[in-house]
Amino acid sequence: MKRYRLLVISVAGVVLVFVGLLVFGNLNRNLVYYLTPQEAIGRRADFPDGRRLQLGGLVREGSVDRSSGGLRFVLSSGLETASPAVTVEHTGAPAQLFQAGIGVVVEGSWQGDRFVSDTMIVKHDENYRPPATDGAAP
Repeated sequence: MKRYRLLVISVAGVVLVFVGLLVFGNLNRNLVYYLTPQEAIGRRADFPDGRRLQLGGLVREGSVDRSSGGLRFVLSSGLETASPAVTVEHTGAPAQLFQAGIGVVVEGSWQGDRFVSDTMIVKHDENYRPPATDGAAP
């Protein structure tokens, strides 16, 4: 009887460890991190041309240049003009809330000295504001 109880406890322990590894071991692979422009510039050698990464920062005021194929803008680590910055060329349609001065996370790769992106996520606050109306009552 003692042997049976020891066997059940051992099997239960192995099962718990296995379940823990499945749940918490895969958690780190599902987390998505991004680098600030300052970190991306500092770790440029870790991401050779073509290796994808996510880059996050603030869109510098006056740097947005729209074209038919996408847009070009400068992503900086802070609001100061002296803060490290990366020129981003985004292909495709930008996020609907995209504008200068907001936080953006782009995914892409280095191509030479510029960052080419094809995915964009825009940071926004939790306050909903309906679109402005032209004085018409709802």
